[in-house]
Amino acid sequence: MTILGERGQASIELVAAVPALILGSLVALQLMVTGYTLHLADGAAEAGALAVAAGTEPESAARAALPGWAQGRVDVSSDGGRVEVAVEPPAPLPALSEALEVSSSAWARSAGGP
Repeated sequence: MTILGERGQASIELVAAVPALILGSLVALQLMVTGYTLHLADGAAEAGALAVAAGTEPESAARAALPGWAQGRVDVSSDGGRVEVAVEPPAPLPALSEALEVSSSAWARSAGGP
């Protein structure tokens, strides 16, 4: 009888642990996606700063450096030689995406500046 009771307990523990494992996996996946979005924002800010150095439009250069899914999730601003890019990562809830927004900035001297 003891063996049968232990098997039942192990099954219940497994059923209880599966949702926790799934939740932990989803949180880890969201953190990885957010980190990748930060990497993309860094590259876009650098592309915008390089455009400033070349004397071209930084906003369009920064947007062009991002993949298609990020085009509607980006906010690019520039002031002098400083370019700031903010991107919302993909998330299952829009509020979560807004809360996890990442930003990066880069600076370069303009082509005609000192």
